[in-house]
Amino acid sequence: MTIHPLLAALRRHKAGVVLIALQIALTLAIVCNAIFIIGSRIERIHRPTGLDESNLFMVAQSWVGAPTGDDQATTDKLDSLLQADLATLRNLPDVQSATPISSLPLANSTWSGGVSTKPDEKNEPAQVIYYFGGKDLLKTLGVKLAAGRDFTDAEIGNRAFRAPNKTAITIVSQAMADKLFPNHDALGKTIYFDGSSTPTTIIGIVERLQASSVDSWANDFAWNTALVPTRLDGNFSRYAVRAKPGRLRSAMDAAVPALYKANPMRVFYMDGKGVRAFDEMRASAYRADRGMAILMGVICLILLAVTGAGIVGLTSFWVGQRHKQIGVRRALGARKRDILRYFQTENLLIAGGGALAGIVLAIGLNLWLMKRFEMDRIPVAYVLFGVAVVLALGQLAVFAPARRAANVPPVVATRSV
Repeated sequence: MTIHPLLAALRRHKAGVVLIALQIALTLAIVCNAIFIIGSRIERIHRPTGLDESNLFMVAQSWVGAPTGDDQATTDKLDSLLQADLATLRNLPDVQSATPISSLPLANSTWSGGVSTKPDEKNEPAQVIYYFGGKDLLKTLGVKLAAGRDFTDAEIGNRAFRAPNKTAITIVSQAMADKLFPNHDALGKTIYFDGSSTPTTIIGIVERLQASSVDSWANDFAWNTALVPTRLDGNFSRYAVRAKPGRLRSAMDAAVPALYKANPMRVFYMDGKGVRAFDEMRASAYRADRGMAILMGVICLILLAVTGAGIVGLTSFWVGQRHKQIGVRRALGARKRDILRYFQTENLLIAGGGALAGIVLAIGLNLWLMKRFEMDRIPVAYVLFGVAVVLALGQLAVFAPARRAANVPPVVATRSV
């Protein structure tokens, strides 16, 4: 089959060809970027936090009539309340370990600051997310040490909620270590938090530990985290609790009643339930990303359906116009598969032209999204995938009307108009 007759036929239907080609181009541009957004959101939703997320939950509560914590005596009183809660949780039959915690990854409650390798530096080179915790901190979170050691019980301290962070030791994430010491020699080095002159020694490095916030403001330092061996004593407290394998729900159901029994002068957070499994926290943190992925998927399906319907409609119209011409070709010896191949090739030319224009539009749309919404540059693979999708869609959409054209009998050529 030669291309010249096809091009000549298409030139006689310029308006329809241009409209379908533009529709394919627009669909390709939007679908490529939408699929890229979907892929990015799915990757974001499933990125690991660094925790052993199974059998982990958090308890959050506030004391009623609690001491102020403005002096040492009231701070000690708050600490005794916290220690009593920890003893209650650790004594539950379905609990493996428990630790006080300032927040958890994905909990959307953030303690952040600056960190540097020099004392009294006001413009710190890196930002950091703090996790303050107590005994069994690493064990309860399930994070993995890449180097160094865990905190000892003797190294765990406590301070008032509003007191400055003056810890002598810390465990940092690998990302934080690499940020401060690119030569991978962070272990044992001294750093300074929040522009202070108090030296803090890195005694351990964990493989990965995500920030507590997934909001855009924390994207640049989402993995820059530090564990601080300090119980924070305030009028509220949070506890990370690891249940025994397979006993998560039983441990969660027992935690709140046990704490109420130990001390009823408290109010529980998190919709009044007081407890939340980590998988529920993950689902809540990424609800917007999941909704965006679903929305983009629906938009893609609608655009592809509309484009496919347009191709079906235009091809059906052309088949009706060329009914007698097809009959003449059949009478001259054209086989059914020749007629079918003719319309499929014709559609491939239109879709190919639309795809070329769509590539330019897709790249332009991505550049605009990069400028306005700080999106990443779209990989070539997504554009190529989009081209393959619209070309395949065109071939599928044209098949039914092309098959009807192929079934036109040769006798049509002998009929008068």
